[in-house]
Amino acid sequence: MKVFLVLAALLATVSALPIQERIHGENGWYVPQIDGTFEWMDLDEAEHLLADAEQMEERVNTNAVSFYLYTRSNPHEGQHITDKEASIRDSHFNKDHATRFVIHGWTGRQSDHMNKEITKAWLSRGDYNIIIVDWARARSVDYASSVVAVPGAGTKVGQMINYLHEHHGMSLERLMVIGHSLGAHVSGYAGKTVGEGRIHTIIGLDPALPLFSYNKPNKRLNSEDAFYVESIQTNGGKLGFLKPIGKGAFYPNGGKKQPGCGVDATGSCSHGRSVTYYAEAVTQDNFGSIKCGDYEAAVRKECASTYSSIRMGADYNAYMSGGNFYVPVNSKEPFGKIE
Repeated sequence: MKVFLVLAALLATVSALPIQERIHGENGWYVPQIDGTFEWMDLDEAEHLLADAEQMEERVNTNAVSFYLYTRSNPHEGQHITDKEASIRDSHFNKDHATRFVIHGWTGRQSDHMNKEITKAWLSRGDYNIIIVDWARARSVDYASSVVAVPGAGTKVGQMINYLHEHHGMSLERLMVIGHSLGAHVSGYAGKTVGEGRIHTIIGLDPALPLFSYNKPNKRLNSEDAFYVESIQTNGGKLGFLKPIGKGAFYPNGGKKQPGCGVDATGSCSHGRSVTYYAEAVTQDNFGSIKCGDYEAAVRKECASTYSSIRMGADYNAYMSGGNFYVPVNSKEPFGKIE
């Protein structure tokens, strides 16, 4: 009887303890599923899962990465290129033109609308080598499997950058690597592979949050991966990071949800707006920004009342002092606002 009473008292005590609050990105993540839903994964569970998967990844490398070159000579049909002399020699690659690597996120592929938007935007500006990266593991139905493939994909992108630089004269000073969501972290690993600060600019378009820890910058895109890293954060706290990722961190409409996206329960509309905004910024340079004291002020939209001299996505941002910026946006095209 005494044992029963002790057990009952213990059970009552345990049941009275508060259930730990789930904080996305802190003690776990709401991990996206292929059907658009989310499943909670505790931090410890996620870290064990990722560690086991990383060990398997080291033993069995199935991380296929392909590269497709677009130029003004072939703006619509990409040329498949490899790190072979004949492949580059027989392509439209021109070392005298600046180069842009573009990297898709989860479920993406070479033919994605994102790649077409950004390619069209840059080629409208002039002669560029636009290299679209297709990393096949992004198309895993299991998000975690794609996350585990990020370092290997980024390493291969970095190796291709080194090859073009060392053997074909591609300028690192005129190089930008542009990645969306998981592709932003692939960009970060590319920068780590090439060497700290050697890539001139990395643009992280709403860098993915689920299964990435802010306090582990060596395992995500961070501000040291290139001479300049810019982050355009549009679905912060859900699919993307809310805390600043880049040396220059831009928060359109406060960085959480974008106007014109409706309810946007999955966050996919706001998440994808980072791509649309960036393509518009490349062609129109029309996203004025307001400097903020910190990222919390940008999220609350409580910054100065006047526009700064910095525009989101502008080429010259690499030479600014950095910081956090609130970016007012419209709910339809043109999305950018300027004074």
